[in-house]
Amino acid sequence: MADKTILFISRTDQVTPLFSHFKEYGLEVIMSESLSSALKVIEQKNPVLIFSQVRLPGYRIEDLLQKKTELNFDIDVIAFTDQGSASEARRILELGARDYWLTPLIWDKIRVILPHKKSRTKRGPATDSNLRFEIIGEHPSIKRVLALARRVANSKATVLISGESGTGKEMFARYLHYHSARAKMPFVAINCAALPEHLLESELFGHEKGAFTGAISRKLGKFELANGGTILLDEISEMDLSLQAKLLRVLQENEIDRVGGTETIKVDVRVLATTNRNIEECVQKKEFRQDLYYRLNVIPLKLPPLRERGSDILLLAEYFMRKFSQEYNVTLSGFSETARKWLMSYEWPGNVRELQNLMERAVLLAGKGKIEVEHFLLEGEEWPDGLSLEEYGEPEEKKDVIEKNDEVLPLHEMEKRMILKSLQKTSGNRTQAAELLGISVRTLRNKLNEYRKQGLVIP
Repeated sequence: MADKTILFISRTDQVTPLFSHFKEYGLEVIMSESLSSALKVIEQKNPVLIFSQVRLPGYRIEDLLQKKTELNFDIDVIAFTDQGSASEARRILELGARDYWLTPLIWDKIRVILPHKKSRTKRGPATDSNLRFEIIGEHPSIKRVLALARRVANSKATVLISGESGTGKEMFARYLHYHSARAKMPFVAINCAALPEHLLESELFGHEKGAFTGAISRKLGKFELANGGTILLDEISEMDLSLQAKLLRVLQENEIDRVGGTETIKVDVRVLATTNRNIEECVQKKEFRQDLYYRLNVIPLKLPPLRERGSDILLLAEYFMRKFSQEYNVTLSGFSETARKWLMSYEWPGNVRELQNLMERAVLLAGKGKIEVEHFLLEGEEWPDGLSLEEYGEPEEKKDVIEKNDEVLPLHEMEKRMILKSLQKTSGNRTQAAELLGISVRTLRNKLNEYRKQGLVIP
């Protein structure tokens, strides 16, 4: 795949965090910030995929999509933006974009739509894929679910994965795919809550040219793109009832009809679905079709919340600590006892996703030595659920300072350095910097305003 090219029409800072992933995957990435230079790349390099910001100075994605139609080049375009809207998404998708995303760009989401990477071995799934989606956990509640997942992974049975937000439902779906005979074929995910009904139908089943206003060319749906592989219907309980009926037919007959089409198309797709709602209650309230529920719920996988997984909390915290320590090139010696006690006592309403974000922040704030309780929160944030630092006793090091490179710094100064470092790492992108720090953009802006009042020049 070394000769395959991906074109990005965007600011460089949107893409640089992903360069190492593209390199590992064997793809050449070319950057452009104008329509004219993008068209030259398309002509000379014939990229396999285009990612484009919706707006840049002197550039609009609408112009690219118009040229795509005029020149009839068969390349998918993924639109992305810092701040989007449902109306803009509808308009751009109707103009011919394959998908519409909000930043930051996430590698696991990009990887799903890339041309499939060849396996490194002649038989069985690619080794790196298997390792990438191993599930971490030793608690009996998660081991039971994992044992069932292993048992059914290689079947074609539909699986309904339920659990609270952040418990890892998509990770389990990927685990099922990459431990099946379909591992070398596409894994395609779609969020059923992200699009209105008429656009979701087009995304799932595709449409023919002229099927509706703005349908300027034929578009393949997710089921066709996933043919031979696996499709994940994320947040399936949010799907409109009329569309549920059409989905039921696909599951029963293994065939689809494109919107506006007359031809029935056979598909071979293994269907996985996720929900964070009590879908049985949705059935009772007539919000979800009972026949579709039974068809999806052939194999039910119910993921336990993190608060019910006991010592898995520390196991996962240590895993994320090692991961982010390596990513940010810092050396940490583990957690203090007070930090471990805090981790075990917190309720984790955001589950594993919240723990992962919290550990990234803690690694950045700790810098070296051990992670302490104060590294879990930035100065000025409130402790959730009435918890306080005092409940966990004195930390192993002095509470109001962090030691780094033999220099003792007040915590508020270390916080300032981490914020400025995050801005430098993201080339000034406030949204990405806030996500990196695990705070809201509003909180970040308030901090920067404080620093400006202190006379600091903020880029």
